Amino acid sequence: MTIITGETRIFPILGDPIAQVRSPQFLTQILQRREENGIVPPMHVAPEHFIDVMQSLRKTQNVHGIVITIPHKIPALDACDLVSERAKFVGSVNIIRKQSNGQLYGDNVDGIGYLDGVKKEGFDVKGKRALLIGAGGAGSAVAFEILQREAEYLAIYDLDQDRLNSLIKRLNERFPNRAGVGDQDPTGFDFIANVTPVGMRAGNPYPVDVSKLNSKQFVADAITKPEVSPMVEHARSLGCNTMVGAGMFNAEAEILVDFMLRDHPINN
Repeated sequence: MTIITGETRIFPILGDPIAQVRSPQFLTQILQRREENGIVPPMHVAPEHFIDVMQSLRKTQNVHGIVITIPHKIPALDACDLVSERAKFVGSVNIIRKQSNGQLYGDNVDGIGYLDGVKKEGFDVKGKRALLIGAGGAGSAVAFEILQREAEYLAIYDLDQDRLNSLIKRLNERFPNRAGVGDQDPTGFDFIANVTPVGMRAGNPYPVDVSKLNSKQFVADAITKPEVSPMVEHARSLGCNTMVGAGMFNAEAEILVDFMLRDHPINN
């Protein structure tokens, strides 16, 4: 049990919505296991108040780091004084460390967590064709990591055409001719990944056309509530191997705590 004192360090997580996040409990448990006097409280922050809240946290002396979740990962980039090369490339931040001089240093390790979680389920994207749903903050990080791990080709689908086209352009500059625009048809892909909130609420459509899935495909989702998303549940009924959002979170949690506590960056 965590005992909160006047010396307890605070590492809040900011999101909208926030009820679905697992970070407050599990990251606090990691801090406790490491004998660190710190907690990760949830903060429900609407987008229009994000910058004001960040400015307040910057000035709060016992705030030593900040975890960022949907929908704040892209604006968090500009809220930092310094960011990693990876965060700069994907255009978003999901973890911030307050340095000894008060500056905020940000990184994005979503892609590492997502692909590490997939790997723990026995799937390797190397040499495979991948379909990614979502080109936002987390989606951009996952897209980068999919190609960094030598997938043969990555198709991406997102309703926001501007950010979709921007991401594909930047990916092809870094990984020539290996990224393109996709749709919701998973036919011909080995790996199907959802990195959007679609599936969190009852009545949501599926992120992809699940009628076209087959048992040889690996299906992954980033959402943690419900524990098994409707898309993953359907994929499992077909015999697909899968990863649920908890798989991504569990793989990423230790990395997040490492980043907030240590002065060195995670390898880009």
